[in-house]
Amino acid sequence: MSKEEFTHLTEKGVHMVEVGDKNHQRRKAIATGKINLQEKTIAMIENEKIKKGNVLTTAQIAAIQGVKNTSSMIPLCHPLNLTGIEVDFEVKSTEIICTVSVNSLGQTGVEMEAITGVSLGLLTIWDMVKAVEKDSDGQYPDTSITDICVIKKEKI
Repeated sequence: MSKEEFTHLTEKGVHMVEVGDKNHQRRKAIATGKINLQEKTIAMIENEKIKKGNVLTTAQIAAIQGVKNTSSMIPLCHPLNLTGIEVDFEVKSTEIICTVSVNSLGQTGVEMEAITGVSLGLLTIWDMVKAVEKDSDGQYPDTSITDICVIKKEKI
């Protein structure tokens, strides 16, 4: 692959791609991912028995904050004019699926924001339940975050 194929590379190093000449466009991206947990942990989440507080509400807030702060965390992402963020959870017997939908009005897509939101939401769940997920050796044999991906990106 030549340097010309990497939009963030120049002869002088890296740069943030210029998008100022592009038309403003309504854009949407949806990302998803899941965290695998023990059944007892899921039951504790559903019954609000986790000592740190309401897990899913806290994870929703973290996901929204992640979306809003993506350009601060990923060096070459543009700050975006976000117009809406939705964070949903589907709770199953041994996993929680997080879906984040992000809307914007601007010149570049919002997929990195959606992926970041999913990641932060799932990481927050892990942080809030780690005390009940770890085994007697302090390890997390049943806990994993998997399948983070963009499931839709569109101009609307």
